[in-house]
Amino acid sequence: MNDKEKNFKLLGENRTRKAIKMIKLVGNLANKSHYSYSKADADKICNALQNEITAVKARFKSKKSREDIDFTL
Repeated sequence: MNDKEKNFKLLGENRTRKAIKMIKLVGNLANKSHYSYSKADADKICNALQNEITAVKARFKSKKSREDIDFTL
């Protein structure tokens, strides 16, 4: 395994673990006993996450990069 592959695996595992942890924390916001939110806000969060997952999949399939997109409710 060359250095680029090792680096990819190391960063990929760490970043994926962090992303999963953050997604779980976002999921905690669904607890209605602690938070109040509209269906529109919940849908906006879910759509933003889904759009980024779709973009990541596309980036792995092509060589083009994608600009960062800011998210606000």
